Formats: sequence, structure tokens, C-alpha cells
Amino acid sequence: MDRISLGNDEFEGRNNAYVLADDAAGELALVDTGIAVDPVRTDLRDGLADRGYEIADIDDIVLTHFHADHAGLAGEIQAESGATVYVHEADAPLVAGAEDAVAAVEDRRRELLAEWGVPEDARRELRTFFESAEIEGPPAEPTPIEDGEVLAVGGHRLETVHAPGHAAGLCCFEIDDGDEAFVGDALLPVYTPNVGGADVRVERPLAKYVDTLERLADRDYDRAWPGHRDPIDDPTARAETILEHHRERAATIVELLADHGPADAWTISAHLFGDLEGIHIVHGPGEAYAHLDHLRHEGFVTADGGTYRLEREPNATERIV
Repeated sequence: MDRISLGNDEFEGRNNAYVLADDAAGELALVDTGIAVDPVRTDLRDGLADRGYEIADIDDIVLTHFHADHAGLAGEIQAESGATVYVHEADAPLVAGAEDAVAAVEDRRRELLAEWGVPEDARRELRTFFESAEIEGPPAEPTPIEDGEVLAVGGHRLETVHAPGHAAGLCCFEIDDGDEAFVGDALLPVYTPNVGGADVRVERPLAKYVDTLERLADRDYDRAWPGHRDPIDDPTARAETILEHHRERAATIVELLADHGPADAWTISAHLFGDLEGIHIVHGPGEAYAHLDHLRHEGFVTADGGTYRLEREPNATERIV
């Protein structure tokens, strides 16, 4: 698979933009675009030039989800090339920069940061990060897609596999015969994708992500092409490893509540991750919240506002995630 590696200093390591080309038909497509900053623009233009293309040649852009490190340049590329931009219907309003959708995310984030017990100085630091992080380009005019929809782009057939959890509209795309897939941030080769803080719109984020991991494991791809870093040669094993990671994390949180008593998401986050800065001020307590919320739905903890109390510990035969 032809990928261009793009700079990324803020998130899970270098991003990937995948090039799909059918030179005979004159068709060129990108899967994801990278952050809208000059070094990444240069990475992308140089990568295309090395292959004999330029931005104006791009016919289609397929976005795995709305996050700026995947969709940031989509609007600029569309303006220059006239490309069609495809993204799941849940994320399309954010890619389009719809004011009500953007405001709803910001309002929900403020509500949750308060509920999670994030101190005001940390919230100020996070606001400063979002205000100063110039990673989003102009909005695009996206074409919404849904689970199961098939796209014919760049000489390939891509089948949409909705994979929510990390983001409400995150999608994987099965390639041609379905033995391989672009997986965005649903599976990453090094880190585990953040749930809870990465997209505050997602209700029951851990449960949704577990469903996604199980769905991807069942599909048993030969290889997965992630949004960051290198290809994953055994995607089923990677999905199962991430599932086990979340089982262990849930068990750790049960132990923390048993040992230290009732706590909010910020306190649990401090036990799990230590001091946080930048984007991790929302990612850390968001991940803790995703687990606490899951434990509450499963009957292991109770919640009073943003404070969680252990109701009972799981027995030896119970799987809590």
C-alpha cells in the first residue's frame, strides 16, 4: 500500500496519508490528509510529487474521522482540486465546520471537564491549547457516508465499516476483496486509541469501542493500515491485545476505588497517568470516565454526580469488559 508519512508532534506519532491511484483511468484518491500546518503540507505535496502527482490531481478524499490530524487539510485540498470528500454522517457536520455542531462539542467538553473534577488551572491550560493549536484548515464540503456503503475511488473498492468509540464517526475501509483494511485510529500499532476524551459526543464510549474491536477481530484481516505509524500485520491479535488492555485497566480502576475510596475521573486519571498537559488534559480523565461509566452500567460502581463509589467487586468468573 502506498503511504505518505506526515509529521505530527501532538498526537500518536506520525500520520499516514494513503495514495490510491489508477493512472489508466486518471483517478487519484487520498485516505486521510494530515494536520493543516506548513511542514505537513510540504510532506504531502512532496510525497505526491515523488509519485508524479500534485494536489490538483486529487479526485477523492476518504476520511477515517473528523480529527484534525486526519482531516485538517481536507478543505484546502478540496478547494484546490475540487475533490469529493467522504466522511461518516456522524462526523460530516464537524468536517463542514457547522457552527452548531462545533459549539455543541465545546459545550459538552466544558460540562464533562467540570463533571470529571478537572481543576480550573488545567482547564485553562486546555483552553489555551485548543486556541493556540493551529492544526485545522478551512472546512470542507463533505459527502456523508454510512456503514456498508461502498466507494469506488482511485481504482479501488472501499467498503465502509463504521467503527465508533474513539470518534462517533470513525470508519474503517475494507480494500477490494476485504483481506486488508484502512483502520484509521480504530487500531494503532503502538498506542491504544483514546476513548472518552477524544470525542465527547460518544455515549458509552468504552462499550462502543469494545464492540468495534470485536467486530474487527471477527473480520480477521490479513493486514491493517492505521492512521499512524507502521502497518499492522496481525490485526486480529492487535484487537485482542487492546481488548485485554482495557480489561486490565478496568480491573485496576476497581482496585483503586477499593483501596482509596470514592473518586472522580480526574483523581482516577492521576493514578493511571500522573501529571497531564496539552490535549492529554482531556484524554486522561476522558479515558478514566469511559471506564467508570462502563463499570457503572455493568453494576460495579455507583455515581453521585461525578464521584464514583465501588458497589461490588467482580467475582472470579465475571468479565467486566
